[in-house]
Amino acid sequence: MTAAGEDIDDSPGVLIRCQGNASVGVRLRDRFDFDADSVRYAVELRAPGLTARADEVVAWKGDGGLAPFLDALAADYRGWDGERAWRTDDRDLAVSAVFRSRGHVGLTWALRPWPTAAGGWGASVTTWLEAGEQMASLAADVRHFLT
Repeated sequence: MTAAGEDIDDSPGVLIRCQGNASVGVRLRDRFDFDADSVRYAVELRAPGLTARADEVVAWKGDGGLAPFLDALAADYRGWDGERAWRTDDRDLAVSAVFRSRGHVGLTWALRPWPTAAGGWGASVTTWLEAGEQMASLAADVRHFLT
């Protein structure tokens, strides 16, 4: 599911693997402090026949951010109706979540660098995780990675 430093190489990051298909995954990596207010990192999506990467996704220090979004999903391990969504201010990374029976959460990770540029591109993958413990672990890993 997730692990810091787990993958083919040993560079620090967070790997999220789909519980139902381990060849589908997302990796947050190459984090660096940009200035006093933000960090930047790369997001990679992988699935059979797909590899996509967005460099310099921005996370603002002290904002709601991705980790609190994932924390809220983990806290609602008994489920919710509809879709919940989060995105970066630049809209280059968006994550949506749905809850399915048997306690599974589908996280759709969508990359769309330069969303207003002509000739831009977009890609997405969906990872399925267990609600509760796996979601809480993912939130903790993301928080650790971004701080």
